[in-house]
Amino acid sequence: MKKPNTPKSSVPRAHPPVMPEQGFAYSRAFFEDLVDSAIDHAKKVGATDAAAHASEGCGMSVSVRKGELENVERNRDKSLGITVHLGQRRGNASTSDFSKQAIEQTVQAAFDIARFTAEDPFAALPDEADIAQPTEQRTDLALFFPWSISSEQAAELAVATEAAAFSVDRRITNSEGAGVSAQQSHFFTAHTHGFRGGYASSRHSISVSPIAGKGNDMQRDAWYSSQRDAAALASPQAIGRYAAERALSRLKARKIATTECPVLFESPLAAGLLGSFVQAISGGSLYRKSSFLMDSLGKAVFPKHIDILEDPFVISGKGSSPFDDEGVRVQARSVVEAGKVQGYFLGSYSARKLGMKTTGNAGGSHNLTLTSRLTRAGDNLDAMLQRLGTGLFVTELMGSGVNYVTGDYSRGASGFWVENGRMAYPVHEITIAGNMKAMLKGIVAVGADSYNYGAKTVGSILIKSMKVAGS
Repeated sequence: MKKPNTPKSSVPRAHPPVMPEQGFAYSRAFFEDLVDSAIDHAKKVGATDAAAHASEGCGMSVSVRKGELENVERNRDKSLGITVHLGQRRGNASTSDFSKQAIEQTVQAAFDIARFTAEDPFAALPDEADIAQPTEQRTDLALFFPWSISSEQAAELAVATEAAAFSVDRRITNSEGAGVSAQQSHFFTAHTHGFRGGYASSRHSISVSPIAGKGNDMQRDAWYSSQRDAAALASPQAIGRYAAERALSRLKARKIATTECPVLFESPLAAGLLGSFVQAISGGSLYRKSSFLMDSLGKAVFPKHIDILEDPFVISGKGSSPFDDEGVRVQARSVVEAGKVQGYFLGSYSARKLGMKTTGNAGGSHNLTLTSRLTRAGDNLDAMLQRLGTGLFVTELMGSGVNYVTGDYSRGASGFWVENGRMAYPVHEITIAGNMKAMLKGIVAVGADSYNYGAKTVGSILIKSMKVAGS
């Protein structure tokens, strides 16, 4: 099975000004006035500091099943959030009513909450020295691509995607449906430590879930393409074909005997391993002392051949942003170098709790890439299966079985049993188990078959040994 190619965006485009005619009901200028009014009123009622965030999102989702239209949903939401600081006390409130009276009531509600909240010496706005100034805020990240698609056109795309899956093989007997989604949003935020900023962004997708086989041997799989720019989405034909091939490959799946063996995680699942690492070294887990990677800064968590980079400035990246959720400046950095942790993921609050500096990660990570210094250009999936030799190739995980306090890992799984570097037969109804510390240290190789899953990019990951519970 070969993943469908996704066309690369052409010339990067800077953010156009946000205007109502681009599908929004409100302009950026309106949001700026709204935010300023809220902050001004917060000062009037006695706030020592204040922040406000105005946002709007809109879009459409269309789903079809077996060639028939099932659902058309249009969404539009708006919000104004207020945070009021009263010394070391903090209160939050929000509203979807943009009238002057509603804004004042919301500010008052946040102020009243702050008055009766316990003091917290760490609950303050970001330090002024950390704020991303207007001249530092990148405007060339190309995050906003409105998709002018009608519900009829979206339905046609979804039908074509599902039809492509059915056309692959007569054994594709059913479908859980196909869908097309077009979403966009914009916001503006400011606070009394000098930050002002906002931007528009978009996220569009096409997906399909075909079913292969009949009776007790039915197998479902799925595939999708998600991009900020609809022009960069994979074709409906490629998505449908690949989803069908995945479903067909799972027919006649077997159980296997309980064993311990090398495990190869398919690249989309490998992104989940990276996500578990991120959560373990994020501020909330660290200051609550609920992480299996406590005090890991400067220590070897991965083998020496592993590096992890973070880059908030990838053009059209799903995790790109000119600043974090607090308005703090962001920067490209090395998170892991030669296996050693170089930095945590911290917002201002968690950084203060830990006696450290913010890393500009309020709201999460920005475009992480995990690579191995041992990876060669030809290390595609076939090469990684050869490296696996005899063991388990995992293509689907079920359940949420990671204990972030201890690192214990246990997930339901399905995939393929591999012998002598070749997929021998599909397997299902198994459980894989280990401990995240040992799993991260046990990464033997990372494939060149890199895949972008949200804000994380990584190839397939081969782990030296895990327990596999079967029949």
